[in-house]
Amino acid sequence: MGDGPTDPRRRVPRTDTLLADPRLAAASATFGRDRVKAVVARAQERVRRGELRPDEARDAAVAALPAPGPRVVLNATGVVLHTNLGRAPLSAAAVAAVVAAAGHTDVELDLTTGRRARRGRDALDALAAAVPDAGAVHVVNNGAAALVLAATALAAGREIVVSRGELVEIGDGFRLPDLLESTGARLREVGTTNRTTLADYAAALGPQTGFVLKVHPSNFQVTGFTSATPVRQLATLGVPVVADIGSGLLTADPLLPDEPDAATTLRAGAALVTASGDKLLGGPQAGLLLGDVDLVAKLRRHPLARALRVDKLTLAALAATVHQPDTPTRAALHADPGALRNRVERLRDRLGADGRKAEVVPAVAVVGGGGAPGVELDSWALSLPERYAGPLRTGEQPVLGRVVRGRLLLDLRCVPAEADEVVRAAVLRVPGDD
Repeated sequence: MGDGPTDPRRRVPRTDTLLADPRLAAASATFGRDRVKAVVARAQERVRRGELRPDEARDAAVAALPAPGPRVVLNATGVVLHTNLGRAPLSAAAVAAVVAAAGHTDVELDLTTGRRARRGRDALDALAAAVPDAGAVHVVNNGAAALVLAATALAAGREIVVSRGELVEIGDGFRLPDLLESTGARLREVGTTNRTTLADYAAALGPQTGFVLKVHPSNFQVTGFTSATPVRQLATLGVPVVADIGSGLLTADPLLPDEPDAATTLRAGAALVTASGDKLLGGPQAGLLLGDVDLVAKLRRHPLARALRVDKLTLAALAATVHQPDTPTRAALHADPGALRNRVERLRDRLGADGRKAEVVPAVAVVGGGGAPGVELDSWALSLPERYAGPLRTGEQPVLGRVVRGRLLLDLRCVPAEADEVVRAAVLRVPGDD
């Protein structure tokens, strides 16, 4: 009865016929032919089971295509703030805040009076409360933008005094000198690559000085015969000190003793602190400006501030992150190595026959994102043959590890515990050696 001429299984559309549909062909170019073929195969299987009519398979396959936009990736690299993976993952509270803010919100409206209000006041108030040492705060769209706004508003046509050893290159080949000079400011370089004293700064000051810039060289270290002038000493020079701390750490973290934080830097005498929101703060991409009331007001009213302002979704995520600082980034940084080892061992044991190819090995995780370059985090990883790397990276649920000496290491430090089963399933989907 099930194999007669009317049996839908006898009329399952051919794979090549379905893939010729313009929508599925376009998806193949975007997501890869193998991934779209898997979607088509699932639609064909539904026809075989009688869940769909043969003429419905095409539309069912199209409906099951992945949503456009970035794909979700499980970060098993052991790099907590992986720039290529978007740095900090948002907390559940921040995600919920973004979803809630996707419609109409009171982002710039006082519901009590019905009048226009300060934009993003919830996020700004939360940030100010988290760092009471800041007289005022402002937010722009990333850390580089924060520094550009400060340079434009305070030093366009004037000089920025900065140590030669702090003229760093940031991601994707962008160099700090180029960034600052694009604002119309002139750089007055002082000291040497490895040693800059307070006297070097003092000798460079003059009527054209806009401010002294202190940059934390967060993505490299200079060791040996070195000397740097701290903010506390620079603050005695009588000109504003702008400190770019980079990582977005609001208060000191004992795990990262050499990473500057906003509160301590302001107490040391910095007039203005700039930082990123999507690094150690664990929030959305944003540039944070904290400091003197008059300076922040000048920046906020500068015409460039309008071009650099953040949208309502970023403000919502930032407010939620500052209100509830127990973020995935913080959890990953402070993860217990013993607990990580237990998770990796359970993952190996649940791989069955595939577990014979896997080993549980000690690993070293890092902060990443240009933060705390000297800090190494003890961790544990599942070690697999290198051939697993490509299929896991390109699978239906991408899992990204790191290859070390011919082995793929999957470090679960940045993988949510509830996703361990997803990792197991992805490993089991990798074809065998034969």
